[in-house]
Amino acid sequence: MRILRDTRTGRPMGTVEQPADIRGSRSRVQGIFDAIVGRIERGLIRPGERLPSIRVAAKTFGVSKNTTVDAYERLVASGQVESRPGSGFYVSPHRPKHAEQKSPDKIEAVDIVWLLREQLDKRYEVRIGDGRPPAAWMEGSEVGAHLRPVTRPGKRQLPESYGSPYGLLPLRQRIALMLAERSINVDPTQVLLTQGANDALDMIVRHFIEPGDPVLVDNPGYYPLFGKLRLAKAKLIGVRRNADGPDPEDLAHLAAATGAKLFFTQSLAHNPTGCSITLPVAYRLMQVATQHRLRIVDTDPFADILPPGSPRLAALDQLDRVIYVGTFAKTLSASLRSGYIAADADTIGALADLKMITRANSSGYVEQIIYDLITSGRYRGHLKRLGGRVEVATAAAHHSLAKLGLPVFGHPGGGFYMWCELPPHIDDKHLSKIAAAQSILLAPGSAFNPEATPKSPAMRVNIAYAGDARFAHFMRENDVTFARFK
Repeated sequence: MRILRDTRTGRPMGTVEQPADIRGSRSRVQGIFDAIVGRIERGLIRPGERLPSIRVAAKTFGVSKNTTVDAYERLVASGQVESRPGSGFYVSPHRPKHAEQKSPDKIEAVDIVWLLREQLDKRYEVRIGDGRPPAAWMEGSEVGAHLRPVTRPGKRQLPESYGSPYGLLPLRQRIALMLAERSINVDPTQVLLTQGANDALDMIVRHFIEPGDPVLVDNPGYYPLFGKLRLAKAKLIGVRRNADGPDPEDLAHLAAATGAKLFFTQSLAHNPTGCSITLPVAYRLMQVATQHRLRIVDTDPFADILPPGSPRLAALDQLDRVIYVGTFAKTLSASLRSGYIAADADTIGALADLKMITRANSSGYVEQIIYDLITSGRYRGHLKRLGGRVEVATAAAHHSLAKLGLPVFGHPGGGFYMWCELPPHIDDKHLSKIAAAQSILLAPGSAFNPEATPKSPAMRVNIAYAGDARFAHFMRENDVTFARFK
């Protein structure tokens, strides 16, 4: 963190984050933009007041004049600043007013809607409970160069119409090849493109579930799915999640007791525990599914950075009872809303009809960009870098949480998450409220429980943020450590 001062007045203009792995001009432009907007919003630079000249600002921020020009142009484009030829740049008296946001310390309820909203609004400085990695992991100058779409004149054609409801055929063909590397043999006609994994899950819920239906889910499990199921008025039934995957005996018992015909799970790099299924457990789960005529919906968001030979239910089953959901959101960008469903031909045909009725189609433009990234080799290069970041961050998170005396559940690896048990006297929802008042986002274990009443307090930790000193200070200040209870 560097404090920036106006060289004319000596007044601080703000701060710019300078992590070691982000030194591209785009991040510097954003840093200047954020610093100046921050001073404007705090009233330190008033409407009508002149900004430092390009030369002075470049010296103040320690960047080139071209970078400063880009930042000032962005300020003008945003309406924060206006340019007066021959005079300079001034804070606009007509700058856009932002809608007043609720202060993070004013929380009505800690639930799945709250957790999802706070991840999207990004009002918190310390993001321990976030579901996504830092933007730099996807958009830094080093990685960003590998994510810019490739234009090959004469070959790339942007979609001119809705296209097939199944999605862009070349991308579906490429996905079929990627699935073959995971020992899942499919024809491109068995692949339906969606607007991400959440969109895929929403279509599956709409197609299969009627109000009152019992539905089996991981416990703990993926909380946005719980929200979709509740909207569908389904009866959620949690299947105990062990360190080596869903408990087969618990699944068998609950399937027999409830008559449920659908089980939603995430076998690998599970959200929220980070743990993966073992091959013996995967084999036993498929036996249970066959015995009780269960369909299993298995979401695999980290597939592209996990070993192709990882145990996958879809590989054992070859899409007989398993519906496989993939996405590019976790490994490419959450803003490029694209994912896919792989299943038997009849199921894919029915879901394609549902997609036409409810969505018309997915974005052919986005699908073309992703196809270009894959076929150019840039996506593969990005995945190598991302995998390296995850490996380093996982080791660092283990170390940070061990120093706090917080036990990590199982052996997480390959994804963004860890699951930490909390001392028995802790109310994880209340802890999240206290943390929010200090601009710290925690993800309470209760949000990941289908009944919202976990047997013991816990929280999901994003490996990218686990080492933040403010998080460690907060946990110690509130005596949230097992060290004193051993």
